[in-house]
Amino acid sequence: MLDHALARRLRDAGLRWRPRAGDRFVIETPGFDGDVFTLSDMTIEVHEYPTGTELGFNGTTEWALDSVAADDSLWLPREDQLRELLGPVFRGLARHVDTGSRPGSDSDSDITTNPGGDPDISGDRDGGGTVYEVTTRPTGGDTDLRHRASVAEDAYAHALLAYIDASLRLDEVEVETEAEAR
Repeated sequence: MLDHALARRLRDAGLRWRPRAGDRFVIETPGFDGDVFTLSDMTIEVHEYPTGTELGFNGTTEWALDSVAADDSLWLPREDQLRELLGPVFRGLARHVDTGSRPGSDSDSDITTNPGGDPDISGDRDGGGTVYEVTTRPTGGDTDLRHRASVAEDAYAHALLAYIDASLRLDEVEVETEAEAR
């Protein structure tokens, strides 16, 4: 499951959630620490109102919670959703297993850090020696970018953050170019 801090970074970078059945989320309100919810037509339904999207909890008489605004929730995209969001820049996912080889060898298992300023993954979140690597190629680019993490969803999230950042920088360049042309 996607790390909550990465999910927040995606949201803060501009990723918007359109709730659908099967989506996982957390409620960012005290008292719900560690609770992960899944949208389901039977238990948690999406209700669209002019004032915003509400997530309605059905059959929850033991709770004092009838609904929560989607804006008060944090979407935890699944691996398939993150891959879909990467679209045409996605090239592949590789799984590397640490076999105990020493740094400096030619083994794929020596992956310990993520390029581009992403956090060090040498302390695996899942406690194992497995590292996932998502490869992307920016549109029009000729060089692959690699994004690594100890959980596949996290590697996809790092790739998506880089993709969003590159898109925003491209937008800034286009605005500057238009301004210079005037």
